[in-house]
Amino acid sequence: MKTFVCFSLLILPFTFFAQGVPYASSLTSTTTSETPAATVTYADEVDTNLMAKLYNSPLYENTPKNTTTDKFTVDILKLRLKNLDKNTPLNVRYNTTVESYINTYLNTRKEDISSLMDKATYYFPIFEESLDKYDLPLEIKYLAIVESALEPTSKSQVGAKGLWQFMYHTAKQFGLHITSYVDERLDPVKATEAACQYLESLHETFGDWDLALAAYNSGPGNVSKAIRRSGGSKNYWTIRRYLPLETQQYVPAFYATFYLFEYGEKHGIYPKNAAITFFETDTVHVKKKVSFQKIQQEIHIDNALLKKLNPQYKLGIIPATETSNVLTLPKSLIGKFISTEHNIYNIPKKHSISKHIVATAINSDALLPSTKQTNRVIQKKNITAQKKFLLYTVKKGDS
Repeated sequence: MKTFVCFSLLILPFTFFAQGVPYASSLTSTTTSETPAATVTYADEVDTNLMAKLYNSPLYENTPKNTTTDKFTVDILKLRLKNLDKNTPLNVRYNTTVESYINTYLNTRKEDISSLMDKATYYFPIFEESLDKYDLPLEIKYLAIVESALEPTSKSQVGAKGLWQFMYHTAKQFGLHITSYVDERLDPVKATEAACQYLESLHETFGDWDLALAAYNSGPGNVSKAIRRSGGSKNYWTIRRYLPLETQQYVPAFYATFYLFEYGEKHGIYPKNAAITFFETDTVHVKKKVSFQKIQQEIHIDNALLKKLNPQYKLGIIPATETSNVLTLPKSLIGKFISTEHNIYNIPKKHSISKHIVATAINSDALLPSTKQTNRVIQKKNITAQKKFLLYTVKKGDS
């Protein structure tokens, strides 16, 4: 998905973290021999410039430094990445690029990673269910961290939205509905389903997961162009220099995230206290139009939590549709919703007097003239003096 949110767990401007992560100064994977010598020189220069930008940033002054454990060596990292590779169809390989990303995150973003682990307790079960349905690697769940930092309402500078950062037309292509009331790009379940369909299609196209991930970020056209410019190579690390800058950062950021979630404890990174987990929630079907405000009044749910669990309802209103809409709630409030459902839907009707009736007396039949009777007064017999309405005709000179 085209986005400027590369590992935006920073809770900082989306582009900062993407620009602040180093590139590889050299590649030591089995494909290094395929990389032209000029690529190493290019990467060296970019590495130096981007790392300097990160470390000279005033934001870096307030981040922890040298927080990696003393026992963390390159050999240990290689072994751990090798172990990860054994258990996934993804291409988990050691190279200095991935190592640089891991070290940068460890030195500057440990607290953010911990917070993301909290969010993951809610979103990862949703991701894993869809990934399993499509027989995709379960580890792709970490891609949503790189895309959106697990913020379902996140929006990139180019308009991509949601956990999986769908652009408007791509979302429509994969069956996501977008209306004035509802944006299914923000729906964790439906957006994940669409993302799985898209990733499945990209993998079928390129036959390689690294290229599929790169295409998810930059579009398949950019990946195909990079393959041609590289002389036909289908190795991500070989074509990387020909990809858009953001996509050059994207795949290493994904593997660094993958590693840190799997080996976070080895670096003293643990989840904090999650606000709510997936298994503490359930869904109900809403049959009529209703506002979040009305739901809050009846079941006494926190407004922020209601929005967090149902981000797809943009205006805080669940519209009436031909089929019912899904509302996610804490399990503890499901029973209360069902028992008070009649009150939730019972919206008082607005009562108004017909615009042609001006007589207020109970038995009065006095009427205003219709549009075609503007200059005539309708009189009716038996109207008492107390019930008579006099219509004054404005004369010349009246102010």
